[in-house]
Amino acid sequence: DASLPRRRFEIEPQEDTSGMKRIGEEITEELDYRPGSFWVNQYVRPKYAVPQQDSDPSTEEQPGVVIAPMPSRPIEKGIPSAGLLAYILLSKTADHLPLYRIGKMFERQGVSIPAATMIDWFKATCNLVKPLYEAQKRLALGADYLQMDESPIKVLESETKGKTHRGYMWVCRAPVQNLVFFSYNSGRSAQEPTKLLKNFKGTLQSDGYSVYEMFEGRSEITLAACLAHARRKFTKIQALYQVERSAQEKQLNATERLALRQELSRPVFDELGEYLKKELLEVLPKSPIGQAIAYALHRWKKLEQFLLDGRVEIDTNLLENKIRPLALGRKNYLFAGNDEAAQRLAIAYSLMASCKINDINPQTWLRDVLFRLPDMPVNQVEQLLPHRWKPLDVYPEWFALADDG
Repeated sequence: DASLPRRRFEIEPQEDTSGMKRIGEEITEELDYRPGSFWVNQYVRPKYAVPQQDSDPSTEEQPGVVIAPMPSRPIEKGIPSAGLLAYILLSKTADHLPLYRIGKMFERQGVSIPAATMIDWFKATCNLVKPLYEAQKRLALGADYLQMDESPIKVLESETKGKTHRGYMWVCRAPVQNLVFFSYNSGRSAQEPTKLLKNFKGTLQSDGYSVYEMFEGRSEITLAACLAHARRKFTKIQALYQVERSAQEKQLNATERLALRQELSRPVFDELGEYLKKELLEVLPKSPIGQAIAYALHRWKKLEQFLLDGRVEIDTNLLENKIRPLALGRKNYLFAGNDEAAQRLAIAYSLMASCKINDINPQTWLRDVLFRLPDMPVNQVEQLLPHRWKPLDVYPEWFALADDG
């Protein structure tokens, strides 16, 4: 759009151009965005004619011409900047806006981007950050204490137009390492947790979903339950949560928290267990209280794990908080276009959730990552994960200026 403001950045060749004649320039335009305003970055690369005796046939374009190479971009030969792509991904997965609604917002600012184009940009962005997702997933699954949960998502059927099926986002959190990732599967069977936890060794904490009980037969896995699910049924458990709040306020480490739990929580927990065993004999099995008692006693040893390991959380509430954005997304964009689109959402959700739990501004982080990833060796991408990320000391002038007011 010719009406948009232009920011002109000249990129000179690294070669010494003294004595050369400037014979023209290459101009590449990039659409950039910051919440509230669009502009166009113009990357101007002057062309210099090399004196005949100094001509080098290996230079870019025709012999005798020197021009700077174009900096790497998130989408090769594409017009969107790192800032614009970051905003689109963040708006969809953190602010839960469907792409067509983001497009309508852009139109009100005088920029029309076809829906199909925005979908392609979103796909390309997810593909670019996929190595980060895989690294985060690998690190999380390498931990020896995991929390796991699942939540439904509607996905369009490929065979029948307009019809959806229920897929599931499985989410894993490594509390000690502050890592979280989502993984999509078209069903809620044991297939996905079996695949994800194939090599896992350690403590696995989850809600009461029966599929996790299949891991009881594996000696290298200790199952822990979520006391919050039992808490909803018994008010006496509130005393245990008071101890947890005290440990958090005092910022106790795992060893200190375990000692506090043994001193204050263990007597309450054991007393509650004895009480429930007696009450089970006095109530009707199918009554609400009877079912609640049976639920708790069936998982009593798993519920006890937080008293045996100071790292283990009392519940999976923090993990479930990571799923809540998924529920908001369901209300706003209703469904994923297909299974591949659902997995792209899993990639984006994983990285946005990781920014949140590490107190990282996702817009700043993602813009920086999209700028650096195209030139980042695969074996170094872990440096860009939110829990390890540090901004560069110095950025190219054109990149730094592109986000100024």
